[in-house]
Amino acid sequence: MSERATGEENVDVVWSGDWVAERLGVALEGDGDLRELLGLALRRNPKRAHLLVSNVLGKHVPQRPSVVYAAGYGLGERVRELLGGQEARRAVVLGYAETATGLGHAVADGLRDAPYLHSTRRPVAGVAPAGGFEEAHSHATSHLLLPEDPELLAGGAEASTLVLVDDEFSTGNTVLNTIRALHELHPRDRYVIVALVDMRSPADRDRLTAFAAEIGARVDLVTRSTGTVTLPDGVLERGQSLVAAQEAEQAVQAVQAVQAGEAGEAGEASASAPPSVPAPAPVTRVDLAWPAGVPDGGRHGFTPAHRAELEAALPGMAERIAGALGGGARQGRVLVLGFEELMYAPLRLGTALEKTLGADAEVRYSTTTRSPVLAVDDPGYAIRTRLVFPAHDTPADGPGDRYAYNVAGAGFDAVVAVVDSTADTSELHAPEGLLARLAAHTGQVLLAVVPSYTPPPVPYSQESAVLPEPLRGPDFSSYAPEDVGWLLQDLSDTELEAPTEEREEAIQSGGAHYAESLPVEYQPSAEYQALFSAALETSAARIARAVGTVTETVLAERGPRPVLVSLARAGTPVGVLMRRWAQHRHGLDLPHYAISIVRGRGIDATALRWLAAHHDPADAVFVDGWTGKGAITRELAAAIEEFEASGGPAGFDPEIAVLADPGGCVRTYGTREDFLIPSACLNSTVSGLISRTVLRADLVGPNDFHGGKFYRELAGSDVSVRFLDTIAARFDEVAGQVEDEAKELLAADRAPTWEGWAAVERISEEYGIHDVNLVKPGVGETTRVLLRRVPWKILAKRGAGADLTHIRLLAEQRGVPVEEVDGLPYSCVGLIHPRYTRGATGADGKAVKGA
Repeated sequence: MSERATGEENVDVVWSGDWVAERLGVALEGDGDLRELLGLALRRNPKRAHLLVSNVLGKHVPQRPSVVYAAGYGLGERVRELLGGQEARRAVVLGYAETATGLGHAVADGLRDAPYLHSTRRPVAGVAPAGGFEEAHSHATSHLLLPEDPELLAGGAEASTLVLVDDEFSTGNTVLNTIRALHELHPRDRYVIVALVDMRSPADRDRLTAFAAEIGARVDLVTRSTGTVTLPDGVLERGQSLVAAQEAEQAVQAVQAVQAGEAGEAGEASASAPPSVPAPAPVTRVDLAWPAGVPDGGRHGFTPAHRAELEAALPGMAERIAGALGGGARQGRVLVLGFEELMYAPLRLGTALEKTLGADAEVRYSTTTRSPVLAVDDPGYAIRTRLVFPAHDTPADGPGDRYAYNVAGAGFDAVVAVVDSTADTSELHAPEGLLARLAAHTGQVLLAVVPSYTPPPVPYSQESAVLPEPLRGPDFSSYAPEDVGWLLQDLSDTELEAPTEEREEAIQSGGAHYAESLPVEYQPSAEYQALFSAALETSAARIARAVGTVTETVLAERGPRPVLVSLARAGTPVGVLMRRWAQHRHGLDLPHYAISIVRGRGIDATALRWLAAHHDPADAVFVDGWTGKGAITRELAAAIEEFEASGGPAGFDPEIAVLADPGGCVRTYGTREDFLIPSACLNSTVSGLISRTVLRADLVGPNDFHGGKFYRELAGSDVSVRFLDTIAARFDEVAGQVEDEAKELLAADRAPTWEGWAAVERISEEYGIHDVNLVKPGVGETTRVLLRRVPWKILAKRGAGADLTHIRLLAEQRGVPVEEVDGLPYSCVGLIHPRYTRGATGADGKAVKGA
């Protein structure tokens, strides 16, 4: 790679935004050093094709660690000057994952005495979230706040100033949504927003002033540079076309390189491509002697005392790294490569290594990232090369590609890869993993592992709280009291519903979590009700077979008297049917409870404690209706681990039993076909008149069950019992088939394939959505999209028949296009409208054609 502008260090006549500017007409204007701070790159994104690439952040562009640290530290000193020494000592600094975790920490250092916390996308067992928010424009949107000290973010009359740090302040949506959410929980008088660059439009600048007046607090802004990005008309379409053309050209070049026995640099396309080396790279481990008790970063909070301990230990750790470097590397170019959110620890190791090696070596620092960006090997483009490798920390949102930019071909004599112990996995060391990718582009790879810090668990005490009792029909739900006990609290008298379009905008803008409100209950037309009735009669025997097969599998593998725990509400009709099968075929009276689980927030811990107090946790079998891409499967596993780590009773098995597993996500299922389950066609009127579950801080306390509503007023439309009776009436008819299928399954390899997750990732990228949470695969999930969310389009497997009749009717009623596609592993996939605003739909919530 040729030399180009790198901010503080050097200035070249070639600006690393020229390539994009010349081809798309994008103009970057601002104060003196803006072009030295920022370059431009491209990515697939339906909202914004260009990417501002910072030369002093240490994320995409390797830079001297001292330059990166000074950029954040200097901003912190300016905040200290703004607040004054006394208030600066009381301030709390909050940084944003992933790109600003190191920057925010350096800002906190500049304030000298401020504790630091950064948001995270990694749930941590045993640590209850103190809050969370969505970042709509990001590649991965869900943020959690996991402070060890629950009072760290507390507000009130004497609340300290909250300093929020992000790498760029573009529209201000994410920061303002964060302030709004925290201000509602913990109001305070003053906030300071810190960013390297302020790129807001005049309208967005006015919005900040209005926002401060709205919440009655002072909001200051501290940035290093200010500017604007001018985008010509049609830049999105032209940018997407340019990215597609470049990727196609690079794919051809990659094939030619493989045929020639060469390794490509700029265009490594995926982690599934042939590895750069035939075997795992030789790795030299460096024992850092990381100081005991010092966190690896700000995920759970980092105090001034931690800072003092780390500062004292840094020189010794740098000496250990220097000692492990070979003679040539010690006097050459060394890259300290951090890992996604782990930015501060490798940055400080880099600054210490700079001092240790002195003028003998050229030390650089950058980190890996989960954000996909186009690489173009041109001096006027900010992302010259990229390395692609699989995620290696078992992320909560599933496996996927990760990236290291501007490392390949950069002439580094050694790379010091710094990860936390959670990420020191077999995937890291695999032939196609990060270490092997690095080994193809440097002479030496060192691995330094920082111990992942987890706060000590809060001891669990059964006597510490009086647990509520389950709710049962007819007082709560239209099911018989013996059918199911609802481990929920009754919120029937609370106004929770909001129009679909308003909920979607709030969810995607980061203003609310989907579980904090309820959609208005869909009231089916006469035509749709007739369609449901026909579908129920047609599919009853097929569903009865699947119910019998999954129940027999559970009885054979989990003992004679399992406790059924359905995931409300889609799993609850299935749990009732499984209970009825066990009773009809074996005379068993199985306990059955419904429990709440919320994506991004976990399972109801109070409900788990109730179950453990009344049953052996080992007997609990979690039940759901179907799998889509497997998000809830992963969520449940992480939640059970977190529950036990926090001191909750051990023994719960996180495996889910489902009626249908089209996503290949579980090993206990009735079928892996993606077919119509009529209970997915409706909402509460086929689920005992119970709403989807609700989790909101002002309604659900630490010892409460999650909430739900009983829609008594819909009793005239209720088909819940009819649905159960129609299927149960076919049990004897299918008993022989069930016996054969259960035996076959019990003898088969039923290991999850996760092929559904892979398909969802492919669809997300192919359709420019870049958020797997907006892709809902399978008949059941697609139905939910049409009933509860703002749908964008429906992908239907070419030739799919009656299973999709109701899908086509709902799509027609909402004005949503249905696109026939080949090679779809599901019968259909629903796509939620990406980057939704109410301008993308009509006043009635129907999708506007062409939106």
